[in-house]
Amino acid sequence: MSDLKIQQHLAALPAADPDPQESAEWRDALASLLEAAGPARVCQIMDMLAAAARDPAVGWQPQRGTPYVNTIPAAQQPAFPGDLALEERLASLMRWNALAMVVRANQAYGELGGHIASYASAADLFEVGFNHFFKAGGEGGGGDLVFYQPHSAPGVYARAFLEGRLSETDLSHYRQEISAARAGARGLSSYPHPWLMPDFWQFPTGSMGLGPISSIYQARFMRYLQHRALLDTAGRKVWGVFGDGEMDEPESMSALTLAAREKLDNLIWVVNCNLQRLDGPVRGNGRIIDELEALFAGAGWRVIKLVWGSDWDGLFARDGEGALVDAFSRTVDGQFQTFAAKDGRYNREHFFGQDPRLAALAQGLTDEQIDRLKRGGHDLVKIHAAYHAAAHTAGQPTVILAQTKKGYGMGDAGQGRMTTHQQKKLEREDLVAFRNRFNLPLTDEQAANLEFVKPAEDSPEMRYLHARRAALGGFIPARRTRAEALPVPALERYGQFALQAEGKEMSTTMAFVRMLGSLLRDSTLGPRVVPIVADEARTFGMANLFKQVGIYAFNGQSYEPEDIGSLMSYREARDGQILEEGISEAGAISSWTAAATSYSVHGQAMLPFYIYYSMFGFQRIGDQIWAAADQRARGFLLGATAGRTTLGGEGLQHQDGSSLLQAAQIPNCRAYDPCFAGEFAVILDHGMRQMLEQQEDVFYYVTLMNENYGQPSLPAGVAADVIRGLYRFGVHAPTGAARGTVRLVGSGTILREAVAAAELLAADWGVEAEVWSATSFSELAREAREVERWNRLHPAQPARSSHVQQCLAGDAPVIAASDYVRAWPQLALACVDAPVTVLGTDGFGRSDTRAALRGFFEVDRAHIVLAALTALRERGEATAADCAAAMERYGISAEQAAPWNC
Repeated sequence: MSDLKIQQHLAALPAADPDPQESAEWRDALASLLEAAGPARVCQIMDMLAAAARDPAVGWQPQRGTPYVNTIPAAQQPAFPGDLALEERLASLMRWNALAMVVRANQAYGELGGHIASYASAADLFEVGFNHFFKAGGEGGGGDLVFYQPHSAPGVYARAFLEGRLSETDLSHYRQEISAARAGARGLSSYPHPWLMPDFWQFPTGSMGLGPISSIYQARFMRYLQHRALLDTAGRKVWGVFGDGEMDEPESMSALTLAAREKLDNLIWVVNCNLQRLDGPVRGNGRIIDELEALFAGAGWRVIKLVWGSDWDGLFARDGEGALVDAFSRTVDGQFQTFAAKDGRYNREHFFGQDPRLAALAQGLTDEQIDRLKRGGHDLVKIHAAYHAAAHTAGQPTVILAQTKKGYGMGDAGQGRMTTHQQKKLEREDLVAFRNRFNLPLTDEQAANLEFVKPAEDSPEMRYLHARRAALGGFIPARRTRAEALPVPALERYGQFALQAEGKEMSTTMAFVRMLGSLLRDSTLGPRVVPIVADEARTFGMANLFKQVGIYAFNGQSYEPEDIGSLMSYREARDGQILEEGISEAGAISSWTAAATSYSVHGQAMLPFYIYYSMFGFQRIGDQIWAAADQRARGFLLGATAGRTTLGGEGLQHQDGSSLLQAAQIPNCRAYDPCFAGEFAVILDHGMRQMLEQQEDVFYYVTLMNENYGQPSLPAGVAADVIRGLYRFGVHAPTGAARGTVRLVGSGTILREAVAAAELLAADWGVEAEVWSATSFSELAREAREVERWNRLHPAQPARSSHVQQCLAGDAPVIAASDYVRAWPQLALACVDAPVTVLGTDGFGRSDTRAALRGFFEVDRAHIVLAALTALRERGEATAADCAAAMERYGISAEQAAPWNC
């Protein structure tokens, strides 16, 4: 059936056509135009008519979607450039080895899990990419970026086995990463995890939805590098192979318009539409391919539907009345799944038997031939045609919607079954049937024993496999672990004002912005700095950078901004350096991840600074930050307006009391809560050297305050302790003999309350108070854990003590206060021998002044004094009367409800 006839059929006339003859004349005229002038002229005329018909007086809207057939007609397919028989044979070997790997692991250890059905459906989609499209970078860098469907990881391992990159022993330790090391093998992670397999996987995709959004921003960052003349990325593609069920995740869809708006024709998605998610159909009562077509096309993507295999071409050619397209238009995915699970006889009766015209088409086919009719995602020729079209698309991203069968080839054991996603084990007859289905060189016994298959190195299959990868630049996936070190300027060149602040008033946010401006001017490091904001640059005082380095815009600035005459006017530029992402924390962190992993993805070290409202970081996009950690990101996350009481008027959803605790849970995240600009400067310098010069796979989360206050000069000799997490800031002693001694530990903005409390204790209560600045409770806890473990594993050696134990040695009471929940200081103080009282901001935030909020959460100077006196009372160095007097003097009510209950 011709494409025009299909369109005619789907655009059927209304039931009550007032003038059938006129309608027929219009159709005939269109057919005549197609024959005389070709498709291009038809499109031109239709565009003209559509523009006229959209006039509000007419009110016409085009019908959404296209017929449920392949976008690329058979006549327009390019010649298949490979050896089809060898490629099909290789794909069969991959399928078997992937299946054997998962089933063997679960026969030995039933708890390991794993997935067979996803890769069984996607194997051909992967193989066409590996054999013809996915370019490797080689030693010189470059190459394509590929995001792999996570449940298909066994298939990628199976290919690496044939390539000689993984051994049979490695495959035998799938999902046994700890046991493998003991056996001298390499354990294979469940999903793509760069942290666990740092020279193999590039991108973590195991958390559904994060791979899609990350791939978009990686493609965009490649253009950023190109337009800023930092790296030639022309000709490189970003490929993403994702599942149709994964498209339900909001992150999968959230940046589609950005990809189209920025004309990212270096981005190609392949959505494996096997029509099933974990429990059943993705859209049982609809068609997910049609739904995704409307979404992507509406967002501005080119959509290529890859629905039916080559075996269907003859049926379409003989179907002059459009019966097939008619039947497809009435068939929902739940029914397509049933057809996938049933045999040829069932499909003859229930699909072809529903219409005499269909039955006539199937008359010449045996039941086995009907059973073998392929869906498009299992036909190498059709897949190649779709990939070829996508790779040659200009001006827009492309999505290929490839229909497959979940559990393809698994027969009664899993093909199209509701339970196929959970299928981990197969019986002997199922294994033999799979062997027969793909004509594998295995005896019944070998199949039952799940023996891996690897042809001889000089076999046609192996020579072909290696030749194809050599032509595309080498093996993938592969990940670089280092880039050329990047020198960091001396701290005094950009941070001297903070180190020697001498009481000047500023916020730590403004101190950061000033340092950032200086770093951007550095001739070596400056071009590698990537400032990132999510539509809050003016809030954070960064507007002066608009003119200095510009905001990246792929097409420059085509308008005159309203504030063009001002010193800080809004300036977009093709070579702009700031990534201003609009109101999208998910987008901003994706850009940060792309820049933070550039050292491994592109061999080009970059230094990203993403500054944002701290509440909208780990709490909102924590899974993306965890994925960045898995990817071994290097860069700075800056939680501005940090803490629960520093952002007074914004209220509950803007006040952050937990981000530091969440950051502390990530093994390679270094979390700091500095109070003063000098502390921040030391942390910034240390972090840059650790990541850029020493090339350690860590990243930093540092809080910043918007509160202006006098900044002291950093005391001499404390820089190392700032990094370790704790240093003594000062001591306040009474004029006479002290009745007792306490240690006040403060972090972030609440350190200033601790200093004020120390003054009150000395002046009003005769108590000596040491003040300690805790720049990082998590770093203190990290070292304390290591010390505790060393002592436990070395019982015969002298015990060691941690930095926090050394600093707070003795029995003087410790009062710790922060602008975060109590669990944050408690991370480090549990190992201290002295009595410890912790004050924090547990509970919901609310709107009021900073002073009122700190009083409400009981972390202000008055409550710190009361906590100190209470601790001294336990030692007999203060009395209950002292505590009561303090409460009266400072206006503390015993009847006020606890803030965490309000």
